[in-house]
This record gives sequence, structure tokens and C-alpha cells, in this order.
Amino acid sequence: MALHIICCVKQVPDPETPASQFRVDEAAKKVIPAPGIAPVPSQFDTIGVEAALRIRDALGDVKISVVSMGPDSFRDAIKHCLAMGADDGYLINDPALHEADHWVTAQVLAAAIQKLAPFDLVITGRQAVDWDMGVVGPTLAELLGIPCVTIAKDVKVQDGKVVVERVLLDGFETVEAPLPAVVTVSNELGEPRYPQLRQIMMAARKQVTVWTAADLGLNPAQLQNRVNVEALYIPETKVETEFIEGDTVEEKVDRLLQRLREAKLI
Repeated sequence: MALHIICCVKQVPDPETPASQFRVDEAAKKVIPAPGIAPVPSQFDTIGVEAALRIRDALGDVKISVVSMGPDSFRDAIKHCLAMGADDGYLINDPALHEADHWVTAQVLAAAIQKLAPFDLVITGRQAVDWDMGVVGPTLAELLGIPCVTIAKDVKVQDGKVVVERVLLDGFETVEAPLPAVVTVSNELGEPRYPQLRQIMMAARKQVTVWTAADLGLNPAQLQNRVNVEALYIPETKVETEFIEGDTVEEKVDRLLQRLREAKLI
């Protein structure tokens, strides 16, 4: 039986958006999409798909499914992953879930993953590049009751186990976990492959299966957010420049030290 890898992906505002184009609706606590700049798949998630593709390159008989949760526009992120080489795409599109926090997101994705069972490995990015929370992957593992290995720079499957090289603050470590398992990947794994024109055209013809919460046996009314956004705003940055005058370097240094003491910075 083919190894089955499920990759979770998210579509986000393009992180290369110029700062001048970035807007926030403080009343609605939402980011306003920059006009003329299309959203993109979260970088860490496409690296996760790359990790799955490398496993298939090594083993051969591997099926890769891509799952995302969001509005219809999230099809673009799934199509990108299909163009990279994934086999099937699934979108959970339910208006009742569009304001989901990480907890509800993990619950819904876990239900989708169970619907796609049997599976051997779930791969996510270490975090989404918009909110940078990095908790959906571990929460998924907890809900599914399977091991979780985080911040991977290399992922291999050998003898019914996943072998992961993890990134630490002061180095790397290699760990093993029995399958099925969840692995979150980091940018140290390397750049994801870029789809060629032929792959993009083939992906455009592939159908993305769309599910609602009901299709997963979920009642949105029973899915309660655990994180509430109190405020969302662009912080104001004020910069004041003062030139320290003096006839000699020593005099300038003395006056600089005096100003720093007055500002209670030293």
C-alpha cells in the first residue's frame, strides 16, 4: 500500500507587500488586502509540501494530499501545491469557519484528516507567515493522538518510522517517531520547488474537492474559539534625531554620555 502523506496549507497576504500598502481595519480587527497584490501560499507550508515530495522522490510509491481551510480563494494555494506535484486537493469552505482561531482550525483539519484515513504522515509548516503562532501542527497531533516532531530541517521515512532532523537554538538533533505522526517543517529544509508551466496547466485541470463542516460531521455552533483578538493595529514608530556637537571627539563623547544618562538609557 502506498504511503499516504497529508500536507496542510494556508493562503496568506503576500509577505513581500510593500509596507506602504499594508492596511488594517481596527474596528473589524482585520487586515485589509492590498489592492492588486494577490495572496500566496504560506511559505512554510509549501516547504512542507517540498518535504513530502522529497520523501516520494526517495521511496517512489507515495500519495500526497493537500488540505486547506478557508474561502474559495484558497483554491489557489491548493492548486499551487498540486502544480508542485501533490496528487489531490481538499478545501474546507464553510462561512461559519472563516473566523476560526487556531484551536477550531486544528479541530476542523483533524476531522478532514480522519476522513482521508488511512494516512501515515501529516506535514505542516512550523507556523503561518501571517500570525506566526506555530500551534496548529502540535494541536493537530494532540487531537489525532499521534506523535509530533517540530521545526524539521530534514524528514525521511524508514522502516515504519519518521526520522527527523530538528533545528535547535544551538545546533541540530535527530529524532525518530512511529507512524502515523505529525511533523512541522522549517525553512532550513530548503526552498520549495517551483512548478513548471506544464505542471501548472495540469494542476489547473485537477478538481479540488470541497467540504463543509457538515461533510466532516461537525457542527460549527459547537466549535468555539479559544483565542479572541482584542486589538489589531499598525504600531506608530517615532524617530527623533539629535546631532551631538563638540570641538573634539572626547567632547562629543562626553556630551553623548550625558544625554544618555539624562534619558536614563545608561
